[in-house]
Amino acid sequence: MKKGAPQTTMPDIDISIADDAWSSAFPGAEDACRKAALAVLATTTYEAGEISIVLSNDDQVRTLNRDYRGKDKPTNVLSFASLDAGAPTPANAPVLLGDVIVALETARDEADSEGKTLSHHLSHLIVHGVLHLLGYDHQEDKAAHEMEELETAILESLGVGDPYSGEARKAADG
Repeated sequence: MKKGAPQTTMPDIDISIADDAWSSAFPGAEDACRKAALAVLATTTYEAGEISIVLSNDDQVRTLNRDYRGKDKPTNVLSFASLDAGAPTPANAPVLLGDVIVALETARDEADSEGKTLSHHLSHLIVHGVLHLLGYDHQEDKAAHEMEELETAILESLGVGDPYSGEARKAADG
């Protein structure tokens, strides 16, 4: 999915709040998600498409992580790329790029432990998740380095510091 021409039409980004706790934890979460997703799409090449972002909680993400990845624990963000499923797309129909689901409790705990605002951490998680939808991964060192550099550049364009530097790296490595 990394290949393609930059698009002149705006993608459809559907944002759902599956846990109302997001509204009090970060009232601007929907705007931050949209801004982060658009920043990824503006920086990369992609096929015209739709993205679904779900602001959820640890319980739902744990269930998804267990059912689809075999890991019975919550995680900060899950990405489900639709094109990975290999389903054909009708001609002239928008491509569903996939779903990004964020767990509030894990995201908030990580932001606190890394000394970040929830706003900045959510932006990072959305950038990370959308890059996965576009085919980026971090399974091998070279690919991880490429993805981290791209994330850092996109986040910088949003006014968010490098999540892989110094103290943030130490906290993430735990």
